[in-house]
Amino acid sequence: MPSIGTPLSASATRVLFCGAGELGKEVIIEMMRLGVETIAVDRYPNAPGMQVAHRSHVINMLDGAELRRVIELEKPDYIVPEVEAIATSTLVELEQEGYHVIPTAKATKLTMNREGIRRLAAEELGLKTSPYRFADSFEYFFRAVQEIGIPCVVKPVMSSSGHGQSVVKTEADIRKSWDISQHEGRTGNASRVIVEGFVPFDYEITLLTVRHVGGTSFLEPVGHHQVDGDYQESWQPQPMRADLFEQAKVIAKKITDALGGRGIFGVELFVCKDEVLFSEVSPRPHDTGMVTLISEDLSEFALHARAILGLPIPNIAFHGPSASKAIVCEGDSKQLKMGNLEKVLAEANTSIRLFGKPELKGHRRMGVLLARSESVEKALDIVMEMRKNLKVDL
Repeated sequence: MPSIGTPLSASATRVLFCGAGELGKEVIIEMMRLGVETIAVDRYPNAPGMQVAHRSHVINMLDGAELRRVIELEKPDYIVPEVEAIATSTLVELEQEGYHVIPTAKATKLTMNREGIRRLAAEELGLKTSPYRFADSFEYFFRAVQEIGIPCVVKPVMSSSGHGQSVVKTEADIRKSWDISQHEGRTGNASRVIVEGFVPFDYEITLLTVRHVGGTSFLEPVGHHQVDGDYQESWQPQPMRADLFEQAKVIAKKITDALGGRGIFGVELFVCKDEVLFSEVSPRPHDTGMVTLISEDLSEFALHARAILGLPIPNIAFHGPSASKAIVCEGDSKQLKMGNLEKVLAEANTSIRLFGKPELKGHRRMGVLLARSESVEKALDIVMEMRKNLKVDL
């Protein structure tokens, strides 16, 4: 039976987060509500999760020696990766030495690399996906684009949140897309890429899937709008036929069972007429799932915390149609202010989360707006109006 000790004492249950952005921050808050001692690790100081954790460390998480040093220092009961850019081979070694990685070190290693997860899904599990090729030089990339055909989507195999992603719409875009993939990903230059056939989908969803002590649970499907792979708005539920929802759940269970462990997974799927295609999976809370902060009694972050700690999840109550809109800002500032909040939050069943990121440089997500209403359409209208009313002062 699970038990939780007292923070900052010999009996403490310690959870170390590799990544302390806005998603990690919400999980840390949920862990602290359950009496867990939390340690936040990230590559820059004063990351959102560091502002609420008991302790923090600033390191290059791609440096295996540094990652090992911090973990051996803290001796956590659970290691929770919250970003992709981590020395996953070190996590595999640490797991073999007895540390508990969430959901598993294998899952973290496979999903950090789009090649690993795509080959698992398509070649081992036989899940339907878009056509794809991999390339690690411009010569092979050019050939891959010709084989897949234009239009196609280009992504670094190691990146997230749309970084380094682009769409090749004409032959003139080929060199530009290659350059974007090499210089705008999250693990530096000289990145291997995946070239995916452009899928003429009707819509795409994130199916939040929770593996916990009682089995596997599925949340209502989340629809979303992205620009260059970066989420702008999400809503729940995404209307879809019951048979397609069942297809989605079968795919989600197959991929999450293969990855194993406990926790929440964001399974991304394309819905194309009468079939569902697998796209990607994240073994952690998903940015589009921030809508659950207002749509569910237990958000994706609360569910992740419960699942990690081995606590029961007997039910997940859905409160009603809801929407979220990312507050994406552009500029250069270390003292950003959000204003006109009295108007932003004037309507019932609305909320805002400001992430508290210490710096804005270029294009960055700095918060999220949330609304619940009688329909998804109405909830989306509300968050769009909230964004119009929000004043951002750099």
